[in-house]
Formats: sequence, C-alpha cells, structure tokens
Amino acid sequence: MDMRLEVVVIPVADVDRAKDFYEGLGWRLDADVAKGDDFRVVQVTPPGSPCSVIFGTGLTSAAPGSAEGLHLVVPDIETARAEVAGRGVDVSEVFHDAGGVFHRAGTEGRVPGPDPERQSYGSFASFSDPDGNGWVLQEITTRLPGR
Repeated sequence: MDMRLEVVVIPVADVDRAKDFYEGLGWRLDADVAKGDDFRVVQVTPPGSPCSVIFGTGLTSAAPGSAEGLHLVVPDIETARAEVAGRGVDVSEVFHDAGGVFHRAGTEGRVPGPDPERQSYGSFASFSDPDGNGWVLQEITTRLPGR
C-alpha cells in the first residue's frame, strides 16, 4: 500500500503573520478555515509540491518556532536561494557539509559554497519563518535509486 506524506503541521504564534510570510514566498493558499476563536487552520503548498503545510490555532501543542529541518527540494540551489532572497527572506548563503552529503543541525560543519563536485543531495541553503521554524533548501538533481 502506498503511503504519501500529505501535510506537515508547523507551530506558529501569529497565524496572519505566518500566512503573509508563506504567501510572500509564492506558496499557494489552499484553505483558511476558522471554527470559532479557538480553532483555525491555514493550508499552504510550496510550488510543485504534493505535500502541504498547515498552521493555525488549536492544531498543535508544540511551541511556535520549534519545527526544524523542513526540507524543500530544488533542482538548482543558487537559483532557489536567489528567489527566496528576492522575496525579502533572510536566507543563508549556499553551503555544503564538511563531513559528507547531509548537513548537521545548526551551523556546525557548514562550508561556504555548493558541494565542490555538485553531487546531488549535497548543497544547501537555509532560512526560518518569522517564528523560527527552520527550512532547508536542498539541491537534488539526480535521485537515489528507488526514489
């Protein structure tokens, strides 16, 4: 049986601020539904993604800004970084990891610039939403077998 990741919930403090931020990134607004003062769900979807992101009121007990390592896969890290920056977002410079293909938590082990061999899965840039939820742009040009 296929199982597809459909929605990721992120915790935010200010729903309207988050909605403005993600719409400002060019993400599609799929829904904004409120049921009283204690429940609201906003769903947005990154361009080309089959998985959406939801946030709102009464959705999660997680602390606002506590989501980390949310990956957005892109075919060209430098173009993607420039697009995000061009939308007014504070995004890191492109980096690769000192020890291999996958990056570590935080900024330890980051080496400036894309992977020297431009290996798929090896180049990154990062940014956070206004609450501090952490996003990573990851360049993937060729998928691993079976993906």
